[in-house]
Amino acid sequence: MAIADWWAAHTVDHELGGFYGEIDAHNKPVKNASKGIILNARILWFFSEVAQEVDNPDYRAYATRAYDYVISNFFDSEHGGVYWELDAGAAPINTKKQVYAQAFTIYALCAYYQLTGNAQALAHALECFTLVEQHAIDREYEGYLEAFTRDWGLIEDLRLSDKDLNYPKSQNTHLHILEAYTTLYQVCPEPEVNAALKYNIEMFDKYMIDRTTHHLRMFMDLQWNDFSPGYTYGHDIEASWLIAKALESLGDDAYTAKLTPTLIRIAQVTVDEAIGAEGQVIDSYDFATGRTNVDAVWWVQAEALVGFLYAYTTSGDAQFYRAAQNVWQFIKAYQIDHQQGEWFWLSQLQNQNLDPYYKVGFWKCPYHNGRAMMEAMRYLQKMV
Repeated sequence: MAIADWWAAHTVDHELGGFYGEIDAHNKPVKNASKGIILNARILWFFSEVAQEVDNPDYRAYATRAYDYVISNFFDSEHGGVYWELDAGAAPINTKKQVYAQAFTIYALCAYYQLTGNAQALAHALECFTLVEQHAIDREYEGYLEAFTRDWGLIEDLRLSDKDLNYPKSQNTHLHILEAYTTLYQVCPEPEVNAALKYNIEMFDKYMIDRTTHHLRMFMDLQWNDFSPGYTYGHDIEASWLIAKALESLGDDAYTAKLTPTLIRIAQVTVDEAIGAEGQVIDSYDFATGRTNVDAVWWVQAEALVGFLYAYTTSGDAQFYRAAQNVWQFIKAYQIDHQQGEWFWLSQLQNQNLDPYYKVGFWKCPYHNGRAMMEAMRYLQKMV
């Protein structure tokens, strides 16, 4: 698998352990770069998943390397949960408890448990699950809060990144709690996990899917008032198929039947509003300026491919299959780096200057594109 082989060949940090925190657009490691939990959890998830799909012992070894690094360095032995960021030598430099990070850790540990049967991995996943359920739920207005201090106290800066708005609830965090609990319920089908998974689906149903526009609300205050700055098409289409996968894991046929038309409608709105001239899915629409950002970003194309295949296999509507084909053609022509491997952050349709965009970093991991390839294979197999 080309993506897995690139990550195996270029990202292992033999000097300081684990994996490099950053690799530039020309495959050169940035050896003093910090190491974030999102990158490391997603590497753990990816190699755990691909090792289940491809019979290659190296992939299993890299999954174990990632597991050992996460458990040894990111877990907070005093207060529980995982730190946000370490320096290159694995000393904690940002100890906040971002709920998004706890979710990705659960997701990754469940995948490693599926690969290995390692009981410790599942135990750590359940520890993180318990902490999220204990500390992050808004008992008055429902939903999950964004972030906490190291000891799970209140924190002023709730943002995932500088580009995010500082609100206590976000679609993005809820979405990745959803995918974490989807997998956790598959490996641990206990009543409390079932209840938590259904609760999270209900949060999307009640508060985050705008039934007028069929876009997802992105940033909300405690009372769920919407402060989204615009539409983000990648999150819309990603949410459609991840909610569907959560419903499949939950196994509630009535709830699935109720929500499926809405999920297909989200995909339809993406087709209607977000397809670029070359078949790509564009980035976003800004309310304040009335302008559309036509950039084609790697993760958006990956999620669109899967989302359109989900919509096609569920609805039978051929427009979604054509949309998936067009996105795949765009990925092959403009998003994949055929000379140096992996995918470009920003497609070559718009960007010829690679230098500002890393191949590996805090937010660029093998998760979106690697997952898209595996999920696309699964959907395509259903069509045979």
